Amino acid sequence: MQSLKKVLVIHYSQSGQLTEIVNNIVQPIKSENTEITYFNIEMEKPFPFPWNKERFFGVFPETFLQKAQPIKPIPKAILNTTYDLIIFGYSVWYLSPSLPTTSFLNTEEAQKLFANTKVITVIGCRNMWIMAQEKLKQKLKALKAELVGHIVLADRHINHISVITISHWMFTGTKSKFLGIFPKPGVSQTDIDASTKFGKVIGKHLKTGAYENLQSELLEIDAVKVKPFLVTVEKRATMLFSKWAKLIDRKIENNPKKRRFWTTIFNYYLLFAIWCIAPLVFVLFLIFYLPSLKRIKKQKAYYSSVELK
Repeated sequence: MQSLKKVLVIHYSQSGQLTEIVNNIVQPIKSENTEITYFNIEMEKPFPFPWNKERFFGVFPETFLQKAQPIKPIPKAILNTTYDLIIFGYSVWYLSPSLPTTSFLNTEEAQKLFANTKVITVIGCRNMWIMAQEKLKQKLKALKAELVGHIVLADRHINHISVITISHWMFTGTKSKFLGIFPKPGVSQTDIDASTKFGKVIGKHLKTGAYENLQSELLEIDAVKVKPFLVTVEKRATMLFSKWAKLIDRKIENNPKKRRFWTTIFNYYLLFAIWCIAPLVFVLFLIFYLPSLKRIKKQKAYYSSVELK
């Protein structure tokens, strides 16, 4: 008889989209030889959904700088169990893992759970996730975890369309067609429903305990799609976000009025960057695409993988 495999599924979701994704991925793994435990990260001071603009832009500096905030305790039964595999679902805020994700990973309990444990990351996002995953890889390395798989489900619509639709969802809490003409926001229901295919591949490797070829097999069924233009945008935006986050963090000094002022300025900058700077970056990307083709191929291979440079 096969030994019992223990899987821990961890995630944080505001809208419920990521919950549906991880549940679908896990569904094919369930069997009499597998024990699955679920843990939803909860903040001591929950973030609102839908958001208001002040709160949404107000979490920017702490999110980008990965400054943890208190979370509710992790059940002792989870902490006292050794797991064969952790499936870790997270969302992306400001080119970084969401603040609840960072807050959880910065706990001593996370260090205990992740040390010497195989991990598969699952992202549900708008479209930009590259730099967030790089930050998460660094954190997993610090926790002495072994990243063996990576899955990304993203909004397939073009960047500016998805900005409009996701804003409608975030600030109204309604996953509907904005003005009745825009597509529904977020990951398509078709992609969410099809995510069970990843669980079938994961289940095969869970049985054997051999994960060396897991990511290559996941990539064969479209687990990750890297868009080269967005890699360029993310890298440049990360440099600018770093300057903004440090500036705001230095200026606010626990002063609510200063926080509102500086995060409002950042809000206007972000709108300018999305609607004015990003199109220019796209034009430059197209001009230099062919001369950069070799580098682009290397980037796609690396960001699709579980490697860490």
